[in-house]
Amino acid sequence: MRNVFHDELAGLVDTLVEMTHFAESAMSRATTALLDSDRALAESVIAADSRLDALERDLEERSLLLLARQQPVATDLRVVVTALRMASSLERMGDLARHVAKLTRLRHPGSVVPPEIRATILQMGQVAQRIVAKAGSVIASRDIAVAGEMEIDDDEMDRLHRAVFTFLQQHGQEVGTEVAVDLTLCSRYYERFADHAVSVARSVVFLVTGEHEVPRRDQLAG
Repeated sequence: MRNVFHDELAGLVDTLVEMTHFAESAMSRATTALLDSDRALAESVIAADSRLDALERDLEERSLLLLARQQPVATDLRVVVTALRMASSLERMGDLARHVAKLTRLRHPGSVVPPEIRATILQMGQVAQRIVAKAGSVIASRDIAVAGEMEIDDDEMDRLHRAVFTFLQQHGQEVGTEVAVDLTLCSRYYERFADHAVSVARSVVFLVTGEHEVPRRDQLAG
């Protein structure tokens, strides 16, 4: 019976890793659609978000059944509780990728991103993909060192987020109100995407150590 229970716990972890893959793919495609003004690709991101929603609902149902049937305690209980938290964060990450895609659809055939800031937005997309890929690795391996790397990636995303606002402060009148609003929202979506990925890492650290703080990779090296 306990073997079956632990197989079910492992199944929750597998679903969470699958959710990180969906979130990574969604943000990668949403970024490409945004920079290329590709409405068809944006529509595919929007449509695919329902799959991530379904995975979250399925994981929630399985988790609640485990709680009701097995009444887990100690570490096993932490696995179920943190799985629910992580699934919520990953589902929200999918929503944020969908929001980026919706900006593309809204402004098509025009571009949301002025040429002067394209490199920054591209970097935000790259950091987003990197941090969610690490989230999947952390979930699968429970590697606290990788969780610490994600804190550094999140700092990089925050820096890029500030760079967008600096650009708007300097060129807001030139690009116009509509573009300024779009860029503000877009940058915020990427920044929140990274925040949710770090939340996932913190849940894993709590699972492993019982602590909520993630030791940064640069701190571990020191």
